[in-house]
Amino acid sequence: MDRNKLRRLHLTLPRRVKQAILVVADIVSTIMAFGGGIVLLKGFPGLVVLKMDYPVLFMYLIVSMPIYVRFGLYRAVIRYMGVMSVLSVFKALLLSVMSTWLISTLIFPHNFSISFWIIFGLLMLFFVGGSRLLAREFLRQSIGFHGKMPVAIYGAGAAGVQLATALENSIEFHPSFFVDDNPDLQRREIKGLRVYAPKDLPMLVKEFDIGRILLALPSLDINGRREVLRFLEPLATRVQVMPGLVDLASGKRKIEELQDVQIEDLVGRRPVEPSIELLDACILDKAVLVTGAGGSIGSELCRQIIQRNPSRLVLVERSEVALYSLEKELRQLMSEQNQHLQLVPILGSILNRNRMRSVISSFGIQTLYHAAAYKHVPIVERNPIEGVENNTFGTLVVAQAAIEENVETFVLISTDKAVRPTNVMGASKRFAELILQGLADQHSHRTRFIMVRFGNVLASSGSVVPLFYEQIRQGGPVTVTDPGVVRFFMTIPEAAQLVIQAGAMGQGGDVFVLEMGEPIRILDLAIRMIHFSGLRIKDEGNGWQGDIEIQITGLREGEKLYEELVLGENIQPTEHPKIMRAQEAFLPWAEVDKILSRLERACLDFDYLRVRRILLEAVEGYQPSIGIKDWVWISKHVNHSNSEEGHPHSSGGEQLHVKSA
Repeated sequence: MDRNKLRRLHLTLPRRVKQAILVVADIVSTIMAFGGGIVLLKGFPGLVVLKMDYPVLFMYLIVSMPIYVRFGLYRAVIRYMGVMSVLSVFKALLLSVMSTWLISTLIFPHNFSISFWIIFGLLMLFFVGGSRLLAREFLRQSIGFHGKMPVAIYGAGAAGVQLATALENSIEFHPSFFVDDNPDLQRREIKGLRVYAPKDLPMLVKEFDIGRILLALPSLDINGRREVLRFLEPLATRVQVMPGLVDLASGKRKIEELQDVQIEDLVGRRPVEPSIELLDACILDKAVLVTGAGGSIGSELCRQIIQRNPSRLVLVERSEVALYSLEKELRQLMSEQNQHLQLVPILGSILNRNRMRSVISSFGIQTLYHAAAYKHVPIVERNPIEGVENNTFGTLVVAQAAIEENVETFVLISTDKAVRPTNVMGASKRFAELILQGLADQHSHRTRFIMVRFGNVLASSGSVVPLFYEQIRQGGPVTVTDPGVVRFFMTIPEAAQLVIQAGAMGQGGDVFVLEMGEPIRILDLAIRMIHFSGLRIKDEGNGWQGDIEIQITGLREGEKLYEELVLGENIQPTEHPKIMRAQEAFLPWAEVDKILSRLERACLDFDYLRVRRILLEAVEGYQPSIGIKDWVWISKHVNHSNSEEGHPHSSGGEQLHVKSA
């Protein structure tokens, strides 16, 4: 019989028939072991069958069968047998042999010695246990299990059963067992697969050589999923997740379309139901503009804005590629949702005052989300003048254009790095906040200026997460700047949603901070990402026998060990549980305007020492953690090693440090 026929026969054979075959095989094994024990003990060379003690043999069969059933010898699926199944066979045989020996000793005290029962027990273990293991190997080879990856399904509910059914004809995986924390399901069999308790999983992963653990818990909330993932992490086994109920119900995803654990599953928080009133307040039937629309936050803002049915959405972006990609995506999304709003992609720079005013005026912008900014700390540190011009003066240009064209609401996307900054990026963003606070303090215009400050967003272009994924994919090493670095994290969709809602709550000059949850150690994040990729850490603790090494590279230029969200302690709650209002000191507009004039002149002169002095003067808490790293300034001043302001350490200027101004 060829493999395909054997496969179809095995899969279609009724469960009762398979169990009956096992019972017959065990009876034959008992007769063989009984006869073998007599031969080995008494040395009968003749017809052993005629000399066996049949009453004792029948007694064993009567005693053993209920015990076999109790220990699950007829529940186990032969092709999935492992060490635990053999252990069950051993326990069942030990109890059966001892029980029969005790009973037969009372009834037939002189028939068999203890030596016979020991030999008989060993032979039974050989015949019953060995036959099952041989059958397992035969079935695996015949049915084609070789080459398939054994997987465990975590969750024996309806979703888990559907997943097991979907994998029956998989050419890649074969399910080995279920894991479920429901005691009522444990030790049962579902679709021929044994259900185990989670505590057994570490041993089962090794026993079955599990390549992946498939989470079949689509209805579990984010906190519950995080608890499960926290339990699975030490196994260092790749974990994949079924699609959520919404995707399954809508038909977007199929149940067998598994995906790797997302970083949101590791650090995400329980979502708070958004306020529809707040979401619609500044968007519904309004003309909305987003600067930096092609960036991580800007593009997500656009996706969520079109869900709220604005009259038009204007995308301002200076990257042609990013603008093209975003427009294509949004038009596709609008088509799927049968939306007919006006989508206007504008290629341009926020530093172009006439361009920005013309765009705002032409499309009657009522709400403006200012997400355009340079945000990569080391890059801005190497190009500080550009950072100040884009982040600070870009905000000034757009804000003044908004005032001149009577924009109703202006929302600045700020950052936690603006609080007591140690780098140019943070200082330039804090100065942008000061500009808006100063403008809001004036009462000669109708524009409400609102600032929303939050920490890192997962998977954004500035996040460590994409870097870690790429390093893991390439086999390492994974680079962490410092073991003590901690950061706040939030998903991009959550951040964008909260920004929109915060923008509706401000009265003018408000600084809102988003509740970021508990800070996360970057080293722990790297370790978890490696483990959930099914890999082990290569370090001294395991004799460098792991898969991926983690290297500590040292803090980057301008990087802090931890970030803050507010300057002081004066934080007030708002109507939204994840949005708080910070009461912070600011400068009057007249003073900000004077500082801006000096800062503009310093930037035009490319005098970074003067720029730094002005930032130190204007931005509260600004403490540069390193010397000047500007490539152009270093190249220009590298030969002036004895100057008052700096002292290069190498002819290339790479290690140049400058005293704080």
